[in-house]
Amino acid sequence: MSDSGGGRLVDGYRLVVFDLDGVIYLIDRPIPGAVEAVGRLRAGGHLVAYATNNASRRSSEVADLLTGMGVSARPEEVLTSAAAAAEVLRDRFPADAAVLVVGADALRAELRAVGLRPVSRADEAPVAVVQGYGPQVGWADLAEAAVAVRAGATWVATNTDRTLPSPRGPLPGNGALVAALRTALDRDPDLVVGKPEPALFATAARRAEGAGCLVVGDRLDTDIEGACRAGLPSLLVLTGVSGAADLLVAPPYARPTYVAVDLAGLFDSGAVVRVPGEAVTGGWSVAVRDDALEVSGAGRPLDALAALCAVAWSTTETAQRPVRAASPAAERALRDLGLFD
Repeated sequence: MSDSGGGRLVDGYRLVVFDLDGVIYLIDRPIPGAVEAVGRLRAGGHLVAYATNNASRRSSEVADLLTGMGVSARPEEVLTSAAAAAEVLRDRFPADAAVLVVGADALRAELRAVGLRPVSRADEAPVAVVQGYGPQVGWADLAEAAVAVRAGATWVATNTDRTLPSPRGPLPGNGALVAALRTALDRDPDLVVGKPEPALFATAARRAEGAGCLVVGDRLDTDIEGACRAGLPSLLVLTGVSGAADLLVAPPYARPTYVAVDLAGLFDSGAVVRVPGEAVTGGWSVAVRDDALEVSGAGRPLDALAALCAVAWSTTETAQRPVRAASPAAERALRDLGLFD
C-alpha cells in the first residue's frame, strides 16, 4: 500500500523520516521491531533521517545513542530542535550575543557551535531566551527566563510537546515547562522552532530530491501535524503517545495518511491502513446511532479503525463520541484498538 499503488507502503518512498521517542525508542530502549525496520530500509536502498523535538541531546549524541541500541544512524541524519533553534538565533543576532538557556547542556553546545554565547542569568543582558527540554530544569531557571523576557529578550521555544513518552507512561515535556513560563508572563513564545512547525521535515525532505518522503511519528499534535504543514504524507504508529481514540477526534490539520500498530506497517500491507477508509470497509460497517459510533461486521482491526475515521471525520463536530460494538468480532477489534473498556 503506497501512493504509487499496491505492494509495500515503503516502496512508494525514497526517504523515511522517523520521530524518535515513541517510534524508535522509549527513553533508552529500542521499541520492538525498530532495529529491524531501519536495517531493512537501508538494505533496500532507502534513505533514513531522524527528526526529534527533544533538545537534550546533540545530533552526534543522538546518533551514538541510536547506534548503541543497534539502530544505524549518522550525525548528519539526525535533525534536532536544539540545532534548529541555534541556527534561527544565529541568523537573528550578531556573533557572541548572549542567549539565556533554559534546558540541557546540549542546547548550550549548539549555541556555541554557531558562535553565540550561552548564559544562565538575566543580569547578563541576554538578547534572547531559548527554552528546551532538560530533566534538571527548575524554578530558578524559569525565574531568570521570566526576568529576561520581561526586559525585552526574544523568547524562543525549541518545541511545545506537552508530554514525552516513557516506559511508565507520558511524562511532562518541554511544553509543560513552556506553559509555566507562559502563565507567569501572560504571553506566548515569540517563536516555536520544532514540530509541528514544518522546518525539520522540510529540511529532511530536500534530501529525497523529489523522490518521495514519508514521515513516521507517534504524535498527532507534533509529528503528524508537522508533516501536514510540510505537505508530506505520514504514518501514525500506535507505539507512543497518540492512540486510536485520539485519532478519531483529530482535526483536519493533524490527520495522518496511514496508520499502523508499529513499524511492521512499512513492509507488510496487511499491517497498515490508509485513513480515512469508507463507512463500509474491509468487512466492517460503521454508523452513528444514538450519538455513538456503532461498529458491526468482522475483519482486521485496522480496517475497523479506517471505517471509524471515515464516519468520525465526516462532520465538523470534533467531540469524542462513544464507540460501541454491534458484533462479537467488533468487540474484539475495538479491544485491540483500545476503544472498548
